[in-house]
Amino acid sequence: MKTIPFTKMHGLGNDYIYIDRFSYPGEHDWPELARRMSDRHFGVGSDGLILIEPSEIADFRMVFFNADGLEGEMCGNGMRCFAKYVYEHGLTEKTSLVVETKAGLIKPHLTVKDGIVETVSVDMGNPRLKRAEIPLAKLDGPEPAINEPIELEGQVFYGTAVSMGNPHMVFFVDDVWEVELDKIGPKLEFHPMFPQRANIEFVAVKSRNEIDMRIWERGSGITLASGTGSSASVVASILNGKVDRGVPVKVNLQGGTLIVEWKHDGHVWQTGPATMVFKGEYYL
Repeated sequence: MKTIPFTKMHGLGNDYIYIDRFSYPGEHDWPELARRMSDRHFGVGSDGLILIEPSEIADFRMVFFNADGLEGEMCGNGMRCFAKYVYEHGLTEKTSLVVETKAGLIKPHLTVKDGIVETVSVDMGNPRLKRAEIPLAKLDGPEPAINEPIELEGQVFYGTAVSMGNPHMVFFVDDVWEVELDKIGPKLEFHPMFPQRANIEFVAVKSRNEIDMRIWERGSGITLASGTGSSASVVASILNGKVDRGVPVKVNLQGGTLIVEWKHDGHVWQTGPATMVFKGEYYL
């Protein structure tokens, strides 16, 4: 019987299965394998599958699949774990990396103590705010798309659209825990407004440098944290004048806290932990 070696990791409870393609070059139907391995009852259990691959244009290449098999552009929590893996497994001695993704080149920076990666800061690049870049189905209208009305089952929701290489729609509420995320999340993810579907965030602003956030992740459902979602939420909060740009913003998530800063040079940085959970072999 064939087996695939894997490593389970998480960033604030946003958990992923990693397959090291440097040591395992076998080819598979990766979307199908992502669905099977991510199943929390019949598989390993995760929010998705990430491949660690060589790159011709960067230090490494990250290929990311959501739990439903959809190939995603980028994953912030997944990137921090990716960086921890390649350093601690001796694939690099660098503490500043360039990683190829479908969202472009992403640059994680590692804080290391006694050979162990303690935290990872990721330069997420510039947010994309044009309607066609997100993308939105409605291309006419102001850019950025702030307080964009979305009609759903007789109600109108007002969201702010941001792409961090993948599409996000951010809605502001008084209390994120009052939102019936399991009911409204999938309906908004598949709303006709989003031709490539969307990650859906609900945000409650606590102060000029602190927000609460919950996410319905495209292709995975409710997750405990999201690096790109936290980044998009901070950008949306700044665009709406609710928090300040150029200062670190504390993003409180169900799985813990990330620090996100939209710097004046245009780049968004997110900083947080990465945790190794276990290694194993998956039987095909």
